[in-house]
Amino acid sequence: MRVHHSPTNFDDSVPRIARLMALAIRFDGLLRAQEFRDYAEIASLGRVTRARMTQIMKLLDLAPDIQEQILFLPHLKGLNERNLRRIVSQIDWNEQRPMFQKIVSVPRVARISRSSIAVADVGH
Repeated sequence: MRVHHSPTNFDDSVPRIARLMALAIRFDGLLRAQEFRDYAEIASLGRVTRARMTQIMKLLDLAPDIQEQILFLPHLKGLNERNLRRIVSQIDWNEQRPMFQKIVSVPRVARISRSSIAVADVGH
């Protein structure tokens, strides 16, 4: 049996920012191998604007250890490409690291399921 995947049917277990980071790395490899002329050609094939392609490719300006963390971190609220733009704009990797740690170390509120609320209500 074949499973057909549509563009909107993707693995939700991989955070979007990790997928974007992986794409940036892959696209960089394709450009270095001269599979494509430039970002504009990739953007055209991917049906995104050149500006969006630039935003994605700017993730490569992050320190290598930050890139690695992005690839393997679980879903974290607030960890997205838009929130990383300020960090990417810093040239010095030593300045990027504490900025990134601020994003990933923000305390997260535990998710409470409806079933746990229902069980708690029954007890009272």
